[in-house]
Amino acid sequence: MAITLTDAAADRVRSFLTNRGKGLGLRVGVKTTGCSGLAYVLEFVDELADGDETFEHNGVTVIVDGKSLVYIDGTELDFVKEGLNEGFKFNNPNQNGECGCGESFTV
Repeated sequence: MAITLTDAAADRVRSFLTNRGKGLGLRVGVKTTGCSGLAYVLEFVDELADGDETFEHNGVTVIVDGKSLVYIDGTELDFVKEGLNEGFKFNNPNQNGECGCGESFTV
């Protein structure tokens, strides 16, 4: 079980944490929403919660709650720039489909 980050994603997260001035790492999770059922959630973590799993990758701590891990286990988080747009991209091997707008997915 693991969540990994590309070099670009790890660099971006480290930059955010440095600018923020504090934080243990990045929480990656899912929530129920959208037309396909699940959406990714990213947030900075200052304190671990019960049931959190931690993964170290490329010098960044990734925190995932146990309920989310079953949906995103094996996911690679990337940071991409496409034209004027930039953002995190989830390469999730468990994902079966996504909605037309790309905001939610199914497993």
